[in-house]
Amino acid sequence: MHLHAAIFDLDGTLVDSLADIATAMNHSLTLHGLPAHPVADYRHFVGEGVRVLVRKATPAGDEKLQASVLAAYRAYYADHLFDQTRAFPGIPAMLAQLAAEGVRLAVLSNKSDTFTKRLVEGLLPGVPFTAVYGERPGVPRKPDPTAALGVAAELGVTPADCAFVGDTPVDMDTARNAAMYGIGVTWGFRSPEELRAHGARSLATTADELLAALRAARASGA
Repeated sequence: MHLHAAIFDLDGTLVDSLADIATAMNHSLTLHGLPAHPVADYRHFVGEGVRVLVRKATPAGDEKLQASVLAAYRAYYADHLFDQTRAFPGIPAMLAQLAAEGVRLAVLSNKSDTFTKRLVEGLLPGVPFTAVYGERPGVPRKPDPTAALGVAAELGVTPADCAFVGDTPVDMDTARNAAMYGIGVTWGFRSPEELRAHGARSLATTADELLAALRAARASGA
């Protein structure tokens, strides 16, 4: 590997969005007479797209109810994206440094494409991302490698020359499936043990450690 590019997950990797996601879903659940969940539970609900989030938060098997909960969630969340969500400490500076060193940058999330773009524009202004994508119709979600490989092509690099950075097993599976260098970050939604079990090549506990890990991969030809 000669690292030329890095693709980042969004929620739990670049931005701390858990509280706003939990608040929006609990609002929708309450509207439907369903019990709310503790914020910590949402660490295991998120990462696989909004439909999986709804399925995990609601009683099994009621598709009509789930569709109504989903619609209410999206409507509320659209108006509350930035209530508590912020970039994680050191992330904007780390991204700026990578860009200054010539690393091409992109975001690939399982969050809806519209919400993904709004959050990146609002919380990471000025970062020169070549591509920013969330979940889109007709494109399989992570950990299917299709979207990641498409982003690598857009960045003009081979998968082997691209890092994939994320905080969940889904992200590490995506890296492995796309033959990219997977780096797990431990400040997000899942444990270091889970990230290692799903093939993380290295782990970072701070933005500075992430920058160092990316530099090390670049220098070593890992």
